[in-house]
Amino acid sequence: MAELGSKGVTAGKIASNVQKKLTRAQEKVLQKLGKADETKDEQFEQCVQNFNKQLSEGTRLQKDLRTYLASVKAMHEASKKLTECLQEVYEPDWPGRDDTNKIAENNDLLWTDFHQKLVDQALLTMDTYLGQFPDIKSRIAKRGRKLVDYDSARHHFEALQTAKKKDDTKIAKAEEELVKAQKVFEEMNVDLQEELPSLWNSRVGFYVNTFQSIAGLEENFHKEMSKLNQNLHDVLLGLDKQYSGNAFPVKAQPSDSTAVKANKSPSPPPDGSAITSPDAKTVNHEVEPSTLEAPGASIPKSPSQSSLPAVVVETFPATVNGTVEGGASSERADMPPGFLFKVQAMHDYTATDSDELQLKAGDVVLVIPFENPEEQDEGWLMGVKESDWIQHKELEQCRGVFPENFTERVQ
Repeated sequence: MAELGSKGVTAGKIASNVQKKLTRAQEKVLQKLGKADETKDEQFEQCVQNFNKQLSEGTRLQKDLRTYLASVKAMHEASKKLTECLQEVYEPDWPGRDDTNKIAENNDLLWTDFHQKLVDQALLTMDTYLGQFPDIKSRIAKRGRKLVDYDSARHHFEALQTAKKKDDTKIAKAEEELVKAQKVFEEMNVDLQEELPSLWNSRVGFYVNTFQSIAGLEENFHKEMSKLNQNLHDVLLGLDKQYSGNAFPVKAQPSDSTAVKANKSPSPPPDGSAITSPDAKTVNHEVEPSTLEAPGASIPKSPSQSSLPAVVVETFPATVNGTVEGGASSERADMPPGFLFKVQAMHDYTATDSDELQLKAGDVVLVIPFENPEEQDEGWLMGVKESDWIQHKELEQCRGVFPENFTERVQ
């Protein structure tokens, strides 16, 4: 029997809720059609608009803060890999090895601490701030439903009072329901009328605290990171002083020129090896000048010979102003005018411009001087393939520039 009674109560409650929804729906339709007046509260509506704006701004700030934290974490990982790379290339016998390890460790700790403090002082505060909005939003929606119930009860009571046939019992019951609906609505309305303006005003202090925390954390982080960077700079400066004689040369970029390769350095050979001339000895990438050096000889420089004296091959006569030392003419019948020396391509080279030579491994090239030496870019030579010269004896159409490090000189 108790079970049947419980089911009866549940069924009755469901029926009551369904009836309330139908009554609210009917009341809203009448209000939209203008057949029933609607209780308006412009001040409260303004509070609701402010609430929705505040929620939207807070949600965006939370999203952007999470993106910022993800970026900090990515920068931490990138910085960590960079310092690990330095530790790997820093040889054990170099001065300051222990210092670089300590700097790398402190760098990692600094990034970790920065990220964690951002989470604690900004993100968690942001989550707490936004955590109060769902409940208030639900209460605003409930207040709206209770306002419709109040308007419906009011209209029902007024309709019974103005009816031609008055039923005192129904009027009394309608009045009782009106008082009850009004009480429920006003209780919720008063609470929200006090809470919403307070919540709206709190946003200023929240934004100030949040961005002050972020700014303060960033300031301290960069201050400590600056100290670590200065320490690393000092360590590397000490290493540079000890090994100053083996400093890596910084090569200048090729000059701008329309006749030859502008702003372009020769590509390395496919195997990555450094091709040097047979007459040049290299130690730590520095070329030792030959003892047989002809004044005025115009021999192009290779990329590995930047800012070093030109080298003349012993087996070829040096030329000065188009004449061979000793009175002999440099223009031989089987060679192009101004011929300097021969080179052989060690790798294939694909021309990228119309003024370049297309080379295949094994091609022999007759090197000739540039008409204007100032137009020669570092690492490039001017020449004509021997096969083209033998076949055509035409210099203008057959000559072109090519990267020296794809070739080697022929004895």
